[in-house]
Amino acid sequence: MAKDLAIVLNNGGINAAVATALAAQKYRPVLVYAEGAAGRAGTRTRAAYDQQVAHFKPYREHTLAMPFLAGIAAPSTSAGTTADPRLKTPVAPQLLDLMPLVALALRFAAHYNAAAVYCGLRLGPSLDELATATEYGQIWNELIQLPCALPELTVEWPLLELEQWQVVDLAAQVNAPMDKTWSCLEDGKEPCGVCVGCRAREAAFTQAAKPDPLRVVKKV
Repeated sequence: MAKDLAIVLNNGGINAAVATALAAQKYRPVLVYAEGAAGRAGTRTRAAYDQQVAHFKPYREHTLAMPFLAGIAAPSTSAGTTADPRLKTPVAPQLLDLMPLVALALRFAAHYNAAAVYCGLRLGPSLDELATATEYGQIWNELIQLPCALPELTVEWPLLELEQWQVVDLAAQVNAPMDKTWSCLEDGKEPCGVCVGCRAREAAFTQAAKPDPLRVVKKV
């Protein structure tokens, strides 16, 4: 296989869309969607992923059913509607949830002889969290390059240091399809507007001074 491929973990969200757009600037993307991962199972999330597949027209697309992950992931409950979206999610559980997904992406990378794996993990500028996540990334790269004998393969985390509003701003620069993303924790036809995901999304678009295409009022 050619070395111009990159594996991209994509869950239909904003970060995934921007990470995919960044990967597509250098490589032909191969999109991987883990169905049932991290409590994100749902028809609306899957629909957003399918829309991104249609938009990016990747070299290949893989959807993998991983229901066991939904059984052990942190539950997504209605408590999220009252939680403060400004509070950061602890980094350790996020990195733990990513472990099987990164391993899966790396196996696909070996199969396709890809040059890179892209992940949309974003933590923001917190020094302690960044130090932890940077070490996490270094360990993955050392593991695949030495013990796994894949010296030319790298794991890329292009959004790691950004605030969410900066990701929205970057999305406009790289033409990432924000109208084909889903942030709501509910699975309705329209975003609920009150859950942590919706409020964090609204704050990000507001800070970036960009209109959210999912919230544009249609003129009659």
